[in-house]
Amino acid sequence: MAFSGRILVKSLNLGDLLSGKVSTNICKRMFRRHINHKSNRGHDFGFLFDIDGVIKRGKRILPSAREAFQLLTDESGKFRLPVVFVTNAGNTFRQTKADELSELLGIKISTEQLVMSHSPLKMFKRFHNMHTLICGQGPIEGIARDLGFTNITTVDQLRELFPYLDMVDHSHRKVEPCPVKFANFKPIEAVVLFGEPNQWDSKLQLIVDVLVCNGMPSHLPKEFPSTHLPIVACNMDLFWMAEVPIPRFGHGMFLTFLETAYQQYTGRELKYSALLGKPSLFTYHYADNVLWKHAKQLGFRSLKSIYCVGDNPNTDIYGANVYDRYLKKRKAHKVQKKMKRKMAAGGGGADFEFEDDDEELVSEEGGQGNYSTSCSSILVCTGIFSNSHTASHRNHRDFVLDPELVKPKHTTENVFDAVRLTLEKEKFL
Repeated sequence: MAFSGRILVKSLNLGDLLSGKVSTNICKRMFRRHINHKSNRGHDFGFLFDIDGVIKRGKRILPSAREAFQLLTDESGKFRLPVVFVTNAGNTFRQTKADELSELLGIKISTEQLVMSHSPLKMFKRFHNMHTLICGQGPIEGIARDLGFTNITTVDQLRELFPYLDMVDHSHRKVEPCPVKFANFKPIEAVVLFGEPNQWDSKLQLIVDVLVCNGMPSHLPKEFPSTHLPIVACNMDLFWMAEVPIPRFGHGMFLTFLETAYQQYTGRELKYSALLGKPSLFTYHYADNVLWKHAKQLGFRSLKSIYCVGDNPNTDIYGANVYDRYLKKRKAHKVQKKMKRKMAAGGGGADFEFEDDDEELVSEEGGQGNYSTSCSSILVCTGIFSNSHTASHRNHRDFVLDPELVKPKHTTENVFDAVRLTLEKEKFL
């Protein structure tokens, strides 16, 4: 006698499913069939997923990743719950990353579901018309223009204009600079670092040259500027996981070299105007708003709970926990503000104006945007963190690591278990 997956789920208790009495493949099929009958009505939660170390390693998809997203989509591949992918990668277009994920997972991922490390730069409008030096790999010129930048120069282009600056690699040396371009060159006004570049030696030299020469590296000033040009860095990951079992250097390591080089050169500390990408609070609020847009498209009336799934305690987990702390502090301040206003109104006094210690984060449209009420971190053991190797608790210089903030709310073996755990917790079963 044949039984549907829905009836079979009802006939077994949760303990059977989780204890191993039912095979993993049967368990996954039962969850999938049962969830396909669920409506998102009345639910107010969504997911933020890291990519490298959670869904894939290098070009290879990780086991259970496809099954995890089958729990989140219906039989036609449409999402039943809001999902956004937040990656510290920054050397590719969102469309390229969306196409890659779509092929790996076998479902349609839209560009609106992607938050790259550089995505929040859309809101840095004061930089958009500055003459900006950009650094990274891939189509960074096109990425910068898509983000709103109108006057850009890459480090490679700068090297062509000032060929005598790059002396480390002899093959880069040229006889004479281009006189026309050099004559028309306007000083650099800002620096944006999109991600780890190639040829670190050359990039380090030229970026420091621009900073110490106040944007015009044709001559050395008598004194170093007391305040260097504004500099924004995207992606602070010290390490990331590819196909090999040993962590690879990330952009955060390049930033460490840059900071050291600048301090050794000038005796002063390099200071950033902004750091974007995980674990930046700004990036998590930006992702909160992107997730809310997806939730509204799915018919959600509110978005209160976010579940962040990642493999790196120092970025994914730290960032999610910092944002959760911020959300709770903000909620407490709002309650306090409301109570004080009521007390003032009841006593016949003037209306009380509450002043928050934290700045209100803004959305891309310029308003406050969406603020969820909680952000729960889930650590998976398929990337930087594993059961056999614990990543060292180190982060970028400007992020002081509180040991409590690198502790996840939950730890699961893989992304499938992370999704299943969340669905059980939210009673979406």
